[in-house]
Amino acid sequence: DGKVSEGGLNVTLTIRLLMHGKVKKHLLCKGETVKKMREESGARINISEGTCPERIVTITGPTDAIFKAFSMIALKFEEDINASMTNSTVTSKPPVTLRLVVPASQCGSLIGKGGSKIKEIRESTGAQVQVAGDMLPNSTERAVTISGTPDAIIQCVKQICVVMLESPPKGATIPYRPKPASAPIIFAGGQAFTIQGQYAIPHPDLTKLHQLAMQHPPFTPLGQTTPGFPGLDATTPTSSHELTIPNDLIGCIIGRQGSKINEIRQMSGAQIKIANATEGSAERQVTITGSPANISLAQYLINAR
Repeated sequence: DGKVSEGGLNVTLTIRLLMHGKVKKHLLCKGETVKKMREESGARINISEGTCPERIVTITGPTDAIFKAFSMIALKFEEDINASMTNSTVTSKPPVTLRLVVPASQCGSLIGKGGSKIKEIRESTGAQVQVAGDMLPNSTERAVTISGTPDAIIQCVKQICVVMLESPPKGATIPYRPKPASAPIIFAGGQAFTIQGQYAIPHPDLTKLHQLAMQHPPFTPLGQTTPGFPGLDATTPTSSHELTIPNDLIGCIIGRQGSKINEIRQMSGAQIKIANATEGSAERQVTITGSPANISLAQYLINAR
């Protein structure tokens, strides 16, 4: 988000960093470290709130203020690495690693034709730069990972800023917003479990939903009665529910060669149809058919994706 002024490169920019949730321990230290960074760099530095495993650090200001802030963050991280190595048996020092969040529409310019631009940045700065192939969840942004010495990182950020100013984002950008970690779910032996660390913890609410869905298949042959279960009328007819999902997110619902959508169909017992993309529309219609339990579980699993 850069606005070019008459001062050449010294324009106002907003750069977003993606960091581990423990960033407060690194950067805040009761607010003193980040306060010092704001004062010395002249940049606005904000850290997203919440109980997420990731945080977004937003740095806004003239480009020279941004470079100063990045320099201070990189040096702070190197200090942390040095401190962690004091009583460690590790002999090789790991590089400082930062992750930028960049609109996907600007990543092509950053990579360059045949990878020429990213190769040039790597060679001229000495930093390692990797652009993620996939977009971050529920967004149109990608992570760009930079590793190296603090000096290599700041030179790399300078070059990335130039590319971002020369090639503004195309269309609207949906920013990445970290969400609280949701534990993976597995279904085994008719029960649902959430995975926490090395343990599978039974999940009674999801187990009930799963069992209801399995007892109540989407279509019953003519002349047969549907099995009854508590909370739902045994004669409840099959119904349909429609969802709209943005085109950008449909891939993570379908999965590679339809693997994820087939998994959701199997787990929920529901029929799920995804309409073809229509020209000019940014959304796809998804129709879920089955019993109320089938539909509830299918909706839950789609939202979890």
